[in-house]
Amino acid sequence: MSGNHPGVQAPRTAPYDSSPGLVLDIERVLDVSARQAVRAEFRFDPRSPLVVHVEFLIEGGPCVLWRIGRDLLHQGLYSVSGLGDVRIWSTRPEGDPATARLQLASGDMAALFELPVPPLAEWLEHTYELVPAGQELSAVDWDVATADLLQDPTAQSD
Repeated sequence: MSGNHPGVQAPRTAPYDSSPGLVLDIERVLDVSARQAVRAEFRFDPRSPLVVHVEFLIEGGPCVLWRIGRDLLHQGLYSVSGLGDVRIWSTRPEGDPATARLQLASGDMAALFELPVPPLAEWLEHTYELVPAGQELSAVDWDVATADLLQDPTAQSD
């Protein structure tokens, strides 16, 4: 799941009530020897447990918000994860990873970031304590969701 919105200036939002966010100083890899410091704010909303919201704050630039699948992000800390516009992998797949690389792409543009694994892994484990894996959709009222999907968009509601 990628569900991203690249290039969109995101409004600043307050932290979610039951899940503290994580702020990390990460690096954008520009080439072999050039890097750019970036602050990344990771947010998790238990009401939307399939995704992690990541806001990239680049000094002198716009804030950019991406929505990344929580499982994709977690798996990528230890092995290759994702296809297409969001990919993440450990820099040391065998053994205890210290860093992971996150590649985000949109159209013909892409950005590569290096993330510290230990604080991100610990924070993600907390999100799984809030909403365990496999339980993300347990609170969905499927009758209501199905009715909403099947409702005639031209019909007036009461």
